[in-house]
Amino acid sequence: MNALLQQVGEQHVIAFFLVLARIGPLFIVAPLFSSKMIPMRARGVAAVALAVGLSPLALGDEKVPTDALSIAGLVGKEALVGFAFAFTISVLFAAVSIAGSFLDTLIGFSYGGLVDPVNGNQSSVLSQLYTLVGVMVFIAIGGDTWMIQGLAKTYDLVGLTDMPALGVMVGGAQHTFSTIFLSAVELAAPVLIALVITDAGFGVVSRVMPQLNVFAVGFPAKILVGFLIVGASLPFVAGWIGNQLQQSVLSALQTLRVA
Repeated sequence: MNALLQQVGEQHVIAFFLVLARIGPLFIVAPLFSSKMIPMRARGVAAVALAVGLSPLALGDEKVPTDALSIAGLVGKEALVGFAFAFTISVLFAAVSIAGSFLDTLIGFSYGGLVDPVNGNQSSVLSQLYTLVGVMVFIAIGGDTWMIQGLAKTYDLVGLTDMPALGVMVGGAQHTFSTIFLSAVELAAPVLIALVITDAGFGVVSRVMPQLNVFAVGFPAKILVGFLIVGASLPFVAGWIGNQLQQSVLSALQTLRVA
């Protein structure tokens, strides 16, 4: 009886650390979970709490090896799966931040930089605005719940003792990374078009009236046009982020399969 209890306890302890290895990347690269505004200790406590809750579900009827070499290999595999899942989600917020950077460059706000409180990096005004809007939408639609549920479903696709198909995982990550620029352009398209038309209009004015200081007149006008279109398009930005978040979770799950 004591041997059985020891074996069961050993299995659950190993499963806990394996699950923690898969959850850990969520608090390193995933949006909101990896925010610098959340203290490291709080993120650690949340990761441990999630691992405690998910480890019985992940273990199920599986029997994990107990030798040190096998455990080390499984920990590395679990971390790889966790990074693959979290990376696919984080690409969405990278696209949102890049979309804001495009607009900052065209309007002229890129001359000054601020520190983004979400990720701790230097960013300009609209890039920070779009990132904060993305975080608010993420919280409002329950994106954290979707991510945790998606992470739990990864154990249905790749169990604790299964090896993922690395080719499919790398291909999915490459495809996701290649869509960052396209998604950023799609998100910023209304404001980009308005600013390009404004620049073209002032270009025509400068040819008709060379004595006019186009820079002095055009800079405030571009700021006004940019703010008007950004304010009008923010509801559509929120809807786009919500739809893309669902697609990102689905894409992350589609890249995971047993080898």
